[in-house]
Amino acid sequence: MVDFLIIGGGIIGLNIAIEIKKLKPNATVMVLEKEPEVGMHSSGRNSGVLHAGFYYTADSLKAKFTREGNAQMREFCYSRGLNINECGKVVVASSEKELDALEELKRRGDTNGVDLQWRSEKNIEKEYPNIKTYKKALYSPSTATVDPREVTKEFAKYAEELGVLVRYNAKYLGRADNDSISINDDIIKYKKLINSAGLYADKIANDFGFSKNYTIIPFKGIYLKDSRNLSSLVTNVYPVPNLSNPFLGVHYTLTVDKEAKIGPTAIPAFWRENYRGFDNFSFKEFMQIIYYESKLFMGNSFGFRLLAIEEIKKYRESYLLNLAKKLTRNMDHSGYDRWSTPGIRAQLLDKRTLELVQDFIVERDEKSVHILNAVSPAFTSSIPFAKWIVKKML
Repeated sequence: MVDFLIIGGGIIGLNIAIEIKKLKPNATVMVLEKEPEVGMHSSGRNSGVLHAGFYYTADSLKAKFTREGNAQMREFCYSRGLNINECGKVVVASSEKELDALEELKRRGDTNGVDLQWRSEKNIEKEYPNIKTYKKALYSPSTATVDPREVTKEFAKYAEELGVLVRYNAKYLGRADNDSISINDDIIKYKKLINSAGLYADKIANDFGFSKNYTIIPFKGIYLKDSRNLSSLVTNVYPVPNLSNPFLGVHYTLTVDKEAKIGPTAIPAFWRENYRGFDNFSFKEFMQIIYYESKLFMGNSFGFRLLAIEEIKKYRESYLLNLAKKLTRNMDHSGYDRWSTPGIRAQLLDKRTLELVQDFIVERDEKSVHILNAVSPAFTSSIPFAKWIVKKML
C-alpha cells in the first residue's frame, strides 16, 4: 500500500511527487512511468521554451502559473547546474490589423505582471537586423530555452533524492478494485491516486468515471532545424498568434544548444503516439480519433478544416520556410535542412461543444485526481501547477 500513487513520470507527475514529499516527508510516494526512462514523450519532446505568461487571459490558470513557473523553472535550472539560454523573445506584427492583437498581448502581459517591452520598427532593425516587423514589436526578456529532456530527468533525480520511488517500465493496465490498479504483472494498492498520464490521461480517467465530456485529440509537432545556426538567430521570433486557438503559429526558436528551429507544425495525428510511420499504432485509438477529427472537419469547428489543410502543407519544407520568412529579412535559410524529433501535443477536446479546451482541466473525487489537459505551457508552469494540485486537490 502506497500513500500517493502517481501515474505518469512526466514533468507534471514528477513535480507533484516532489511537492507531496516536501509537504509530507513520511508519506510513501510512487511514480509509475511506462517507459524505461522519463522524458520520452511530451515532457521531453516539446520546444524547451520557458514562456513568460502574456498569451493568457488573467482569469486562466495558465496566466497564474506561467509567470511563476518561468521564474521557478529558471531557479531550478541554475541551482542544479542545468543549461539555460536567456535569449528572450520578439513578437512581431505584419499589418495594421495585427497591431491590435499585439496591443492585446501587452494588456494581458501587464495584467499578469509580465515584463513586456515595446520596440519600434527602427529599434528592431538596429538590434536585430534580420527581424522584420510592422511599426513595432514586443520584446519579452524573461523568455528562455532549456533542454526539456535534461530538465525532466533532473526532476526525476531530485524526486528520488527526496525519497520518491520512480518505477520504470510500469504501464497502467486498468483498475483492479476500488483502491488498487494493475500494472504489467503486478497489483499496486494506494490511498490516493493522481492521474498525470498526458496522452492517456482521459482514457485512465474514464476507468474512474471521469473525463466523460472530454477526449484527447493528438497533434503532431515537428521543427525544421538549422543545427549550425547559419541563419545567425539570436532570439526567439514569434508572429502575432490567433488568440482563439491554442497554437502560436510558425516561429523561430533558438535552442539551449544554439541551434535554430522553424516550426512547429500542429498536424492532426491519428493515434496518440503517432510519431513516425506506424510506430505504436493502435487501431482502437485510430478509429476513435478519426471519428472526432471527421466531425471537426465536416463541421469546421473552430476552423479545424482550414487548420488541418494548412498544417498538412507544412510537411513541405518550402512552404514552412516561406511562412517563417514573413517574420525576417535577409536571413540565411540554407541551414534549415533536417526535421527534428516529432512530438505529440495532447490537446483536450470538449465533446459537447467540439471546441479545444484552452486551460488546464482537473477532475477528482476523494480517492483520485485526474489532470486532463496539461498542454503548453504546462512544462513552464509545472512547478506552481504541481503546488496548486497538492494544496487544492490533495
